[in-house]
Amino acid sequence: MAGGKIRKARHQQQHLQGGIPFEKSKGQHILKNPMIVETIVQKAGIKPTDVVLEIGPGTGNLTKKLLEVSKSVVAIELDPRMVLELNRRFQGTPYSNRLKVFQGDVLKSELPYFDICVANIPYQISSPLTFKLLSHRPVFRCAVIMFQREFAMRLVANPGDNLYCRLSVNTQLLARVSHLLKVGRNNFKPPPKVDSSVVRIEPRQPLPPVSFKEWDGLIRLCFNRKNKTLGSIFKQKSVLSLLEKNYKTMQALQVAQNGQMEEEKATVDDLAVLANMIEDMSMDSYSVKDEEEMDIEEDDMMCGGNYTSDFKEMVMGILKQGDFAEKRASKLTQVDFLYLLSLFKKAGIHFT
Repeated sequence: MAGGKIRKARHQQQHLQGGIPFEKSKGQHILKNPMIVETIVQKAGIKPTDVVLEIGPGTGNLTKKLLEVSKSVVAIELDPRMVLELNRRFQGTPYSNRLKVFQGDVLKSELPYFDICVANIPYQISSPLTFKLLSHRPVFRCAVIMFQREFAMRLVANPGDNLYCRLSVNTQLLARVSHLLKVGRNNFKPPPKVDSSVVRIEPRQPLPPVSFKEWDGLIRLCFNRKNKTLGSIFKQKSVLSLLEKNYKTMQALQVAQNGQMEEEKATVDDLAVLANMIEDMSMDSYSVKDEEEMDIEEDDMMCGGNYTSDFKEMVMGILKQGDFAEKRASKLTQVDFLYLLSLFKKAGIHFT
């Protein structure tokens, strides 16, 4: 018993810095390599006039470097112990009046104004945080974020890559994404179980003139089985039944919007739809295993539905018009999907 307690105490002591035990369950892995900290700050391209948002500052290793090159730093930290440690570290220093620390859950907090976001975040909030940032207004210049490596590689994946998925398509529609550097697990204290990567995210301005409700509806459908041809996907009974139901509903309501009205509606929808993406993607780990499990037999995945043969011919005609029938979602670009969506829209077929 005594020996067991001693071993436990020693194990905990390995995770101490400044007397604070790190909690892996909260994703607390402090970046300890000063060279990597310096590289991240350099890659961010921070100007002396920039306000920097840091998420999960921990004990302040990255915070200090950010304060050295920016106008000010606004930090959001969930753990009240870390907030206390951070304030204590910079109290009485020239940086104290340029650092604001807020205690709370960043996903539930209203983000302040910022020019650049730099963060080493808990991996479990990667998806919701990414889309929360991209839905933030006014638009920031860039975000440089440490992600779990597999998640990072999905963010930057190109059509045809094994990791190309809904996350890739939706993120790259809204932002330019680039991989900056790989960071091994031993650069953290305590070390996580996987390697990490730093990614740069630059929001696109202006956003594409598209209804994001319709966009997400199309992308969900196409990536349910991303390696199937679109012709096979759109021949499924449940898909045709749903689309024809939407088509008839819109026809009955005689919805007729001019270009200005649609553009204004899309702008209003931006934040609402991105907020829905936050909830949806937070539940999706985007692992290879998950995507393999999704690739189940069509009869098991899809229930039956009723549709007319004329409507099926209309849908197949749209796919042939854009030469999409034999193409796969896994190899299509954002431009391809935007064109496909425009063809359906022109025919009066909606996905929501």
